[in-house]
Amino acid sequence: MSMHLEEVNGMILDVLKEIGNIGAGNAATALAKMINKKVDMAVPKVNVMEFHEVPEILGGEETEVCGIFFKLEGDVEGSIMFLLSVESATTLINLLMPGSNVSEINDFTISALKEIGNILSGSYISSLSGLTNLDIKISVPSLAIDMAGAILSVPAIQFGLVGDKILIIENEFIECVENEKVNGFFFLIPDVDSFDVMLKSLGISI
Repeated sequence: MSMHLEEVNGMILDVLKEIGNIGAGNAATALAKMINKKVDMAVPKVNVMEFHEVPEILGGEETEVCGIFFKLEGDVEGSIMFLLSVESATTLINLLMPGSNVSEINDFTISALKEIGNILSGSYISSLSGLTNLDIKISVPSLAIDMAGAILSVPAIQFGLVGDKILIIENEFIECVENEKVNGFFFLIPDVDSFDVMLKSLGISI
C-alpha cells in the first residue's frame, strides 16, 4: 500500500476523504447509540505522511496510548488500527458507564474498550464495504496500552515491507451534553494487492 500512497493524487485523496467522512458519520451514530447521548463530530482529517512522523501527532514516541488492532479479511486483506490517547480512552469509558469515574485503564475497562473499538472500526469497514461492494470483515480485536512508538511497531513491521508512507484518518467526536471530546486515529492498512482491489472497485486505476 505504501508504494501506492506515494503516488496518491487529488482524486484518490478525495475518495479516501469521502470514505473517512461516511465512516466517521456511522461511527458517531454508533457511539451515540452506545452512550445514549447525542454525538457530533468534526470533519475528519485524512493525511498521508511519513511513517516516522506519526508519533509526533500523538504527542511523541513516549506518549502512552491505547491501540485496538484488527485483521481485515475477505476481499480485502490487511489490518485496521484504532488509536487513541489514554485520556480519550478513559473519557469513552466514563461516557459508556456513567458514574464509574474511571481514571486509568485496567482489566475491568479493557473488554469495554475492545467492544467500543469493534463497533467504531466495524462502522468504518461497513462504509468501505458499502462504497466498494466488496466483502470485508474484521477479526476479533486485540488491545495494547503502551508508548506510541511501541504500539506503532505493529503496523511498522507491515509497512516496512513496502515503503514508509501511511494513511491516517483523524476523528474528533464531541458528546453534546457534557461537551466531552474524544480524539481517535484510524490507520487503514490494506496490503498492496488489496489497495488495488479497493481502488478498482471505485473505478480508479493507478
